[in-house]
Amino acid sequence: VKASGLAAGKGAVVCDTPEEALEAAERMMVRREFGDAGSTILIEEKLTGQEVSVLAIVAGRSIWLMDPCQDHKQVGEGDSGRNTGGMGAYCPTPLLDAATLDGIQREILVPTADALRREGIEYRGVLYAGLMLTPGGPKVLEFNCRLGDPETQATFLRLDDNFAEIARDASEGALETKSLNWRKEAVACVVLAAEGYPGSARKGDEITGIDEAMALSGVTVYHAGTRLEEDRLTTSGGRVLSVCGRGPTLSDALEAAYGGVSKISFDGMWYRSDIGRDTLTKLGT
Repeated sequence: VKASGLAAGKGAVVCDTPEEALEAAERMMVRREFGDAGSTILIEEKLTGQEVSVLAIVAGRSIWLMDPCQDHKQVGEGDSGRNTGGMGAYCPTPLLDAATLDGIQREILVPTADALRREGIEYRGVLYAGLMLTPGGPKVLEFNCRLGDPETQATFLRLDDNFAEIARDASEGALETKSLNWRKEAVACVVLAAEGYPGSARKGDEITGIDEAMALSGVTVYHAGTRLEEDRLTTSGGRVLSVCGRGPTLSDALEAAYGGVSKISFDGMWYRSDIGRDTLTKLGT
């Protein structure tokens, strides 16, 4: 059950029973938890499988695929509970092999760009496809005309090209090569959230330890919901920081990311401790 308007990534409720679906509809349309975004709702078939994100740079008939990644949207360990804007991600994901990725480009992204042209739109920009890898093949959950968060943090640390030049060329419809260049390493991203998120989150708590985290090898910390108040860095949003780790393998990248997490602290801080765990289990690492 989805709120059809903009709901900061929190307007989709995955339901296991008709009763849960009715409760979700009531929250959106009667209790107005998402304001006007829930005035109209969309009811879709529940899909099961692993969720992946495929981002592409599109300029008319040219499409550059970025390396696929996996986002963890649900609030709880083991992908349980309410949806959020994303609690962590890693890139690349081994869940998509080259043949499946080629099929996604051929059967989903290219037809989408063609459909836009039939509507008189020559799309130039990022096309984000959120996909579910179901037993029947990849199915589209959502499209966005922007970069995803936290997928972008994990993806761009691997990009070995000048994105400003790529964006300029795409805006001019002048993508001349067939692919992007990527560093041969994995990146994992862990989101640190404030108490109360994805609902009403507490704010104003002092954050410590970012410099110590950034001093670790392979660790980068991105600010999301922070504010500088009289030389004190404080929380100002639900998703506060994204801590990224780089390494030769996904296991190494996750170790670096969680090492950075261990250095950071603020009252009410919480995060998922299982980012990438299912994939590591499948890989036997």
